[in-house]
Amino acid sequence: MTVTAPRGFEAAGIAAGIKRSGALDLAVIVNRGPSQAAAAVFTSNRAKANPILWSEQVIADGAVAAIVLNSGGANCFTGPEGFQVTHRTAEATASALAVSAGDVLVCSTGLIGDQLDGEVLEEGVLSAVNRLASDDVAGDDAARAIMTTDTKPKTVVIEGDGWHVGGMAKGAGMLAPGLATMLVVLTTDADLPAADLDAALRAATRVTFDRLDSDGCMSTNDQVTLLASGASGIVPTAGAFTEALTTACRDLAMQLQGDAEGASHDITIEVRGAVTEDDAVEVGRSVARNNLFKAAIFGNDPNWGRVLAAIGTTQAPFDPYLVDVSMNGVRVCHAGRPDAPRDDVDLAPRATHVLIELHAGEASASILTNDLTHDYVHENSAYAS
Repeated sequence: MTVTAPRGFEAAGIAAGIKRSGALDLAVIVNRGPSQAAAAVFTSNRAKANPILWSEQVIADGAVAAIVLNSGGANCFTGPEGFQVTHRTAEATASALAVSAGDVLVCSTGLIGDQLDGEVLEEGVLSAVNRLASDDVAGDDAARAIMTTDTKPKTVVIEGDGWHVGGMAKGAGMLAPGLATMLVVLTTDADLPAADLDAALRAATRVTFDRLDSDGCMSTNDQVTLLASGASGIVPTAGAFTEALTTACRDLAMQLQGDAEGASHDITIEVRGAVTEDDAVEVGRSVARNNLFKAAIFGNDPNWGRVLAAIGTTQAPFDPYLVDVSMNGVRVCHAGRPDAPRDDVDLAPRATHVLIELHAGEASASILTNDLTHDYVHENSAYAS
């Protein structure tokens, strides 16, 4: 199951007619309580879509009754009319559920600049509310309804001690950090206040979604939402809940990495021996965003020189001439000089591990990324058409 696994939640996913293909394109998730505590993190892109602007206001009081998500249109850079569509969507959801519009989050994903039809969304919300259910099918339909270029839905369930965390995510491109890196909805039947949810969510996203950097492009619509029903009646410790939530987020992040647009390699860049964790992240991200490195991995070429060239652009303190680089378990560079022959490295498997030893400190971090392929270029060159 997915977001419907924790008690107190219902979901639906329908084809509202937003997508020309007729595929599922609108999801509604409702928190039936008894608690309606919530937290969310949003893109740090200064260019924010209308649903982000709306949802930032809604989440301010830490209470959310429902969230409605559409695919097939980002509702970004659509002017005042676009914000009115978001408002109308929330009002329609609130009316159908007999809750306040100020307790309804809205998320959209798709092409920037296309105006969504408010009437279609309103009718879709009413249809979705009539199909709300708490079973596996409802949760799966909701996960499918938020897909854009995704090839499959991404869901997760983690069991706690008498409580659960469920989740669904979409994202196959524009995956780069900014507190959140796609659309994600997480649900739990643990009984926790909004402040505790916010702390746990920020701790979890920092080491999971924020470390997923597929193509270095930050979306205008990224949002990760956590809803708590309290239906289990159990109050877990902050540590236990954060650990479960982080496990769920890491699972979803890896599913997103595995479905990145056109990718043929899932690359983990592990940096060790940094002075600080932030330094390790900066070094790893410099490699993850280096197109020459990503193209080399696509060609199964263990070109470690591109790794050293990339990390040399950072401000992290280390001596480039003491760095070791290993690829899939073979150390190809030692102390800034060639080590094992490149032919010893097998890059045929999809899973690729790059280990960078800085020998400057004790901190470490890992970044998840993908290779740069012909399919990625083709898919994104034809996205709007």
